[in-house]
Amino acid sequence: MSGSPTPLLSVRSLGKVFTVREGFTTRHVHAVNDVSFDLQRGEVVALVGESGSGKSTIARLIARLMPPTAGQVLFDGGDALAGRRAPLSYRSRVQMIFQDPFGSLNPVHDIRHHLERPLLRHGKVAGRAAAGARVEELLDTVGLSPGARFAKQHPHQLSGGQRQRVAIARALAVEPQLILADEPTSMLDVSIRVDILNLLRQLKQDRGIAYLYITHDLASARYFADRTMVLYAGHVVEAAPSSELMDEPAHPYTRLLLSAVPDPSGWTGDAAATPATAKQVDPGPGCPFAERCAQAIDRCRQQLPQLEEIGAQRAARCFLLGK
Repeated sequence: MSGSPTPLLSVRSLGKVFTVREGFTTRHVHAVNDVSFDLQRGEVVALVGESGSGKSTIARLIARLMPPTAGQVLFDGGDALAGRRAPLSYRSRVQMIFQDPFGSLNPVHDIRHHLERPLLRHGKVAGRAAAGARVEELLDTVGLSPGARFAKQHPHQLSGGQRQRVAIARALAVEPQLILADEPTSMLDVSIRVDILNLLRQLKQDRGIAYLYITHDLASARYFADRTMVLYAGHVVEAAPSSELMDEPAHPYTRLLLSAVPDPSGWTGDAAATPATAKQVDPGPGCPFAERCAQAIDRCRQQLPQLEEIGAQRAARCFLLGK
């Protein structure tokens, strides 16, 4: 699915297979399968799906925290996978916010250290005096005021929401164009989640930052993302503008996810399914969702459907479309 001829991020046929050895048996876990999408400057694309669907693996591949098995990643037109290590320039333009705000911060160091380090490492300031002033400015930007007070504190002295704001400030320190947000609100209180999403949205408006937003929560994807891609067993099964996908889901799995959203006006589970048995370990032919789909036909178990366009900026992977 493409938009601008020069997207900020272009992912093509991305794949990741993990090899697992159990005694004398070797198995292959297909975590990501032939994933392609574009992300424009200042756009938010959400990846949604159950745990194990491949969402976080895609983000880690783009961040170059692990190598892909197949595929291509282009960033601003250049090959983002070139070389054994990502250059510093790429790491400054592509930042990642992790799910656990406490686990991503070193408890030994104060907040000033966490923000000064990327500033100095990436040459964003000249000297520690300038770095100190910039640290306080970053903390004020993410709503931790006065910045001078928060800079002296350690991670254990902050709440979960405050720690996630520090993680966001650390990402902002190197002036990124793309932030990979891996479930940035899932470990926070419900009352704090909207505040964090509103902060990310404000940064998008003020700085033109693009986001790849990873979540299992379709409600937050609708609220925050311009487009949403639904993953199952490493495959993209549906992609569409967020509001259209939530209002008129095309794939049975999307309908199943929406049936779990606590919305009285939402879908009511017309895609009844058996317990999850995602086919990712040495998968055979057929649609990986067939075993859970109440509407599956013989063809679904014998052949993998292609991701086909079903409208403007919409695509789905299902033999039952239009039937």
